Amino acid sequence: MTDPLALDPVLAPRERSERGARPWNDDRPHDERHELFEAHVLGGGKIEPGDWMPDEYRTAVLRFVEMHANSELMGVLPEREWIMRAPNLRRKLALTAKVQDEVGHAQLLYRVAEDLGKPREAMFDDLLAGKTKFHNVFHYPTKTWADIGIIAWLVDAAAIVAQQALRDSSYGPYARTMQKICWEESVHIMHGRDVVVTLMTGTEAQRASVQEALDRWWGPLMQMHGPRSDRAKDRDLHWRIKAKTSEELRQEFLTIYVPRLLELGLVIPDPELAFDADAGAWTYTDPDWNELRTVVTNHGPKSEERLEFRRLNREATAWVRETILAERRDAA
Repeated sequence: MTDPLALDPVLAPRERSERGARPWNDDRPHDERHELFEAHVLGGGKIEPGDWMPDEYRTAVLRFVEMHANSELMGVLPEREWIMRAPNLRRKLALTAKVQDEVGHAQLLYRVAEDLGKPREAMFDDLLAGKTKFHNVFHYPTKTWADIGIIAWLVDAAAIVAQQALRDSSYGPYARTMQKICWEESVHIMHGRDVVVTLMTGTEAQRASVQEALDRWWGPLMQMHGPRSDRAKDRDLHWRIKAKTSEELRQEFLTIYVPRLLELGLVIPDPELAFDADAGAWTYTDPDWNELRTVVTNHGPKSEERLEFRRLNREATAWVRETILAERRDAA
């Protein structure tokens, strides 16, 4: 398991930008600094923790990374419920390794967010108080073993479509962290596909369980990247914190995975889904955005239960953190 105290710094001190190394780090009028900063970002440059950055940019990156970290931390809960119920030892080990990876991703991302000025404890406080969000898909129950396959294959696939586009984020530590996360997520997708393929080549009841799981998860999957947005008005896109709009990500996911689902004999639970060759895009039934807004404000089927689990877990392990931090203070 990733040891948070042994994590390499996101950027080694010798690599961090020293004051004056960038022209906008010098003492200059704010407007001139902002102009140089923006020219660097729009030209494809990276921003490092030691660089001066506009408050709006710092806040935008922090909000983006913090939600990603929250989602990794909360995203293990639907799957951990099935570790002891997995059908055999090999599946238990694979699922345990996946859960371990996801918690490690959360540790890395919280470390990136800390460099932007918000302590980790404050991020945990806000998550558990419902002040910050995590992805909609982790507010839903897992009812069968087929759900585990659908999550690892399709939910992680929808996530990695977005994460791959973040490997060129203008915020350097986030971009570098995403390279590691994307590699591990690609392994998770293979694990999920193996679970689904095994079930689809099994009994009629097993095949039916996959179809039933797909029917339930399709709505949250289509909501996952969020409503359509105007590229010209999206500040995160302007500053290259992210690279693609929500609709571009959804279209990419559909293009890759609809053929793979059909190849396995699964039925897409949307009669309106079709590829418009003239437009070069998929048409589909518009997702229920009211449901998305309800769920991500912690009113989903499992929202409160999973947040309460994290609250109790944090209380139960407080003595470990206190002991470790006390030892570090004594050593210093």
